[in-house]
Amino acid sequence: MNDLGELYQQVILDHNRNPRNFKRLESANRRAEGNNPLCGDRIQLFVQLDGDTIRDIGFQMPQGSGCAISKASASLMTDAVKGKPVKDAETMFEAFREMLAGGANAPGKLAAFSGVRAFPSRIKCANLAWHALHAALQNRAEPVTTESAKDF
Repeated sequence: MNDLGELYQQVILDHNRNPRNFKRLESANRRAEGNNPLCGDRIQLFVQLDGDTIRDIGFQMPQGSGCAISKASASLMTDAVKGKPVKDAETMFEAFREMLAGGANAPGKLAAFSGVRAFPSRIKCANLAWHALHAALQNRAEPVTTESAKDF
């Protein structure tokens, strides 16, 4: 593994072991749930919007229901979008999806997930939190699932 690959692996491991914004956000005015039935990942996402800005964000994964890739992706995502305008978060969502589909790397630490492209079964794990965020920002009531063509 090259130095960049090792750095990316360290970023993912750190965010899995010490997830940022891993909390239930009681003040959330947007919520979304997502699940990946093939892997067992489940996420609950909480977003507090203040106008068009993501004032705060948190996530939870019921015990034992989030793999390392899924949890690290949610952690990095919440760090990246907190305090940002909704428009910027949607742009990051598209950039992240594009990166996992083989496009250019996403900005900053999100590029750590570029290596996931080599493991097609893990792409949905990395994307789950992002699709939940997209659903929350659109104020969609139904849960997001990796097995829905509409969501993925």
